[in-house]
Amino acid sequence: MADYAIQQAADWIQNASFVMVLTGAGVSTPSGIPDFRSPSSGMWTKVDPMTVASIWGYLENPDQFYRWFMPLARQIRQAKPNPAHFALAELEQVASLKLLATQNIDSLHQTAGSRHVAELHGHLRTASCMACAEQISLEDSWPLAEPGAILRCQQCGGLMKPDVILFGEPLPYDALRAAQEGALFCDLLISIGTSLEVEPAADLPHLAKRSGSRVIIVNRQPTVVDKIADLVIHDDAAKALPALVRALRR
Repeated sequence: MADYAIQQAADWIQNASFVMVLTGAGVSTPSGIPDFRSPSSGMWTKVDPMTVASIWGYLENPDQFYRWFMPLARQIRQAKPNPAHFALAELEQVASLKLLATQNIDSLHQTAGSRHVAELHGHLRTASCMACAEQISLEDSWPLAEPGAILRCQQCGGLMKPDVILFGEPLPYDALRAAQEGALFCDLLISIGTSLEVEPAADLPHLAKRSGSRVIIVNRQPTVVDKIADLVIHDDAAKALPALVRALRR
């Protein structure tokens, strides 16, 4: 079934004029970055996301946020792209992959060579002041501080927050608009390594399907969207995507 599914996906990609990809944490777990929702190892099995990863929790207790976030941020900054990232970058060269929308904040898609990336949940390249909107590059001040230490604005003393999207914050307008337009106009959407449980990203496969697009799901675990997908591949993205590129090159 796996070989057939990979070949079927390759055939559809070859015949598509606009391929869109949506990626989640499962693309980066082979790089050593933990995911959030896996039943045994997901981060939300250990902490309450509304306490440590919401905008309300951040504003009420920023030191708690940094104690939780800094070890994760260091893991992310040390991570390297894996075969899934490189395969997706190659798909831009060998197929009509015109948009890669990601829920990941690690910038590993760009490091691997992907050019058309919409970052739905922000990134770790910069941080912004919650008071005066001063923005700084985290390249210059990494690591930010010891775990628990609060990063403050050098201009006004306000709280600095990494430019990642916390629960309760709106998604970046340009990235969300690009992803929604992509879902409307693509003729093939491939969702990879995401449980599709967080809106509005989770609605993108539904939006594509309602607009007449085929939908492929590539994920280790079943997702709530499997039932509407045209093809489902339950496998590790770091194995499935290189196999898909090889099938396209035959």
